[in-house]
Amino acid sequence: MRHPALSRRTLLKTGAAGAAGALLPAPALARPDTGVSAYAFPLTAVRLGSGPFADNAGRTQAYLRFLDSDRLLHMFRVTAGLASSATPCGGWESPTTELRGHSIGHVLSALAQAYASTGDTAFKTKGDYLITQLALCQKSNGYLSAYPESFFDRLEGGQSVWAPYYTLHKIVAGLLDMYQLAGNVQARTVLERKATWVQSRNSVLTYAQRQQVLRTEFGGIGGTLFNLYQITENAAHLTTAQYFDHAQILDPLAANTDALAGFHANTQIPKAIAAIRGFHATGTTRYRDIAVNFWNFVVRQHSYAIGGNSNGEYFQAPNRIASELSDTTCECCNSYNMLKLTRQLFFTDPSRAAEWMDFYEKALYNHLLGAQNPSSSHGFHCYYVPLRAGGIKSYSNDYDNFTCCHGTGMETNTKYVDSIYFYNGDTLYVNLFIASTLTWPGRGITIQQTTTYPETSTSRLTVTGSGQIDLRIRIPSWTTGAQVRVNGTLTGTPAPGSYLAISRTWASGDTVDISLPMALTQEATPDNSAVRAVKHGPIVLAGQFGTQNLTALPALNPANLTATGVPLEYTTGSVLLRPFYKTHGQRYSVYWSVSSTPPLPAFVAHYPFDETSGTTVTDATGNGRTATLAGGSTRTAGRSGNAVLLNGSNAYVNLPSGILNGATSFTVAAWVRIDTAANWTRVFDFGTGTGAYLFLTPRSSAGTARYAITSGGAGGEQQINAPAALPTGAWTHVAVTHTGNLGVLYVNGAEVARNSALTIRPSALGSTTQNWIGRSQYAGDPYLAAAVDDFRLYSRALSASEISQLQ
Repeated sequence: MRHPALSRRTLLKTGAAGAAGALLPAPALARPDTGVSAYAFPLTAVRLGSGPFADNAGRTQAYLRFLDSDRLLHMFRVTAGLASSATPCGGWESPTTELRGHSIGHVLSALAQAYASTGDTAFKTKGDYLITQLALCQKSNGYLSAYPESFFDRLEGGQSVWAPYYTLHKIVAGLLDMYQLAGNVQARTVLERKATWVQSRNSVLTYAQRQQVLRTEFGGIGGTLFNLYQITENAAHLTTAQYFDHAQILDPLAANTDALAGFHANTQIPKAIAAIRGFHATGTTRYRDIAVNFWNFVVRQHSYAIGGNSNGEYFQAPNRIASELSDTTCECCNSYNMLKLTRQLFFTDPSRAAEWMDFYEKALYNHLLGAQNPSSSHGFHCYYVPLRAGGIKSYSNDYDNFTCCHGTGMETNTKYVDSIYFYNGDTLYVNLFIASTLTWPGRGITIQQTTTYPETSTSRLTVTGSGQIDLRIRIPSWTTGAQVRVNGTLTGTPAPGSYLAISRTWASGDTVDISLPMALTQEATPDNSAVRAVKHGPIVLAGQFGTQNLTALPALNPANLTATGVPLEYTTGSVLLRPFYKTHGQRYSVYWSVSSTPPLPAFVAHYPFDETSGTTVTDATGNGRTATLAGGSTRTAGRSGNAVLLNGSNAYVNLPSGILNGATSFTVAAWVRIDTAANWTRVFDFGTGTGAYLFLTPRSSAGTARYAITSGGAGGEQQINAPAALPTGAWTHVAVTHTGNLGVLYVNGAEVARNSALTIRPSALGSTTQNWIGRSQYAGDPYLAAAVDDFRLYSRALSASEISQLQ
């Protein structure tokens, strides 16, 4: 949340449970969502079990009970000309702060969520009182705020004013939540009258005037109006929602262009949320593409190891992380909004479910769970989460803070159950490993999840009731060797970065035991490979430095990391590393200066080639290994989405240097459609020239496909020779795996050749500088004439069944 003149710091210095399903259900949408293939359970259907999420929720619930409603209402009453003897709030709610009134919207949403997720009627009663009093403050024209209407005159006149539509958004969002989650019909009446006021205010402006107004932060009011349109089918609300389509931001996103650098981060995220709501409300695919492209840019090119983004509240240049570590990184509102966007994208495209939820888990555990102060009985919350070495978390307070992150913190900590499970018909997605109980509405089935994750890497699901369920269990990309047992029997082959499907008729007492082994890894920054965060599984660890205010990144030798015996805790010398979400009350470092070669992630890089324009090829793993189209490379229709088309004369794809640096085992897999057969073309060729390389050719001079690796030129090649060349004119899946002395070549999911005497590892090639798809290390060899899709690299040898699943 940006103030036009004052910094936030300067401004602040100056200025239990009912039965699941027993509550009012959310009102059905008159106009259901378009383009949705998965759905959230109502908050009433899921209850938290004991653990850190329940602890956080309890502290925020205590704060909601504590808050004085009349103090929150004070400036609304004053603005409406009604008497008020309450003590004014401070911070961003003080009588002279232009953002006053936004917090009551957060409180309404939090009360509605707390009521729905616990069944405690005290939260509804408090929310109902606030709605009744706000209705008394609403003007006859529908206007309702804690500041005068003249703020909008200033906004439309180009004068300085602090984000009046942002504040209105928080209020209308709170009204909508009280209607949908707590059944307060008066809230809908107030909301519709307020929406009519917004429509009347904007309808008299020209398009150019509205676009100028949108240069001032306006939150997610467009998204709420799309939601209201779906509830009411009143076309006026749809028109009003589209008044908030900000062309300066949305047009580049629609063109798949990352133009975010220099823009205030949390001003833009709600625009992407509004876009996906616009797609769901209207079916306009441009809205969907805007939201998907925005998520791809932010998650893959603008996010830190903890899942947060922004430095000084602004997006910086893509892939600048090591050079953007400060005391003002990772505004908490940003991650709150990114999680809202992520779950909407899951509903839109469950085929990317594993990728969506890997990010969701990262930001939830490492940023937002640890943004609340566990020493505060009222759940005081961070604004920024510093990531400079020597940073320390600071928190809000009862009445003299009320920042945007204080508000979204109330919401975050009252809706933890909203994304643990999703469904579609009989399909049940288990997304997060959080102790909880799902009572499936209308099915007579209860799923209890028992776990102390992430302190342990296991979770158990216990079924009560019976019926058909197509169970989908998330297998995170960060795990290897996952196992799932149904009633004690191993089931399926869990592939990292996927959902394991178990479809059966379940009976009471059935159990599903999930094991997700966690390894100690490092996440390097894209702009400096020596700057890395340490992770145990998905959990970022932070060095604990007490009162020591570091002036530089501490040095780390990964070989010196020693487990303490306490889950998720290690030492290096005299420094303790523990989960960042548990780090409070002392200075810390999340990032380290590491000089040795970082271990490769299990899933090194993934190139779906789904971009529609430009030469950049995004690494879909999020590891930041961006590739580039070179020569005459273009895009063509792939097996799903786009593929890269190589013309056979000068086109190839350039992958980053050192793509398999240090690997002793690996897998390379891809779909190829050979258009023209020619000897010695390359599907891929990684090396430093003709002396050291590894490659796969569709057809050697012997007329068969060949994989070869050498560190001593052509005479030192070790080979796997297939019985035939790769076919032409048809999509063919090819893969090479290598671990120990064994190399295996697969075609269309089946093994076609192997060599158990390979002694050269990729690590023997050093940091290869010429890593290509479609081009050879030998200048005289022809370029590949083919289409290539879904190119994948792993730092381990996939099993035969995993290769078959890829195919």
